Amino acid sequence: MSNFEKLKTFEPLASSLTIKRSPIHGLGLFAITEISSDTELGISHVKDDRFSHGYIRTPLGGFFNHSKKPNCKAVYDGDFIKIITLSNINSGDEITVDYTKHDWIKKNR
Repeated sequence: MSNFEKLKTFEPLASSLTIKRSPIHGLGLFAITEISSDTELGISHVKDDRFSHGYIRTPLGGFFNHSKKPNCKAVYDGDFIKIITLSNINSGDEITVDYTKHDWIKKNR
């Protein structure tokens, strides 16, 4: 299955996530259920050279915040960037990524 065929199943946010006020910055992504380590939360960015910095941000990509002790990582997967959990996440926890480990994130913020 190609990356674009996978996109046909795209959902703006996983059913385990919601957007609400963040103590880190503005709005953030929060777990509404427990999420296991190494779970793919979805696509945060789609490669498209017609846009600034070469990516379109999805709702997932637009709302996760930075932390020096993140619970997720961003993984480049061909035409997409995906968010994957690094540890078990409890309901109510904010979803975070360390921006300093990903040059493409710093360019898109």
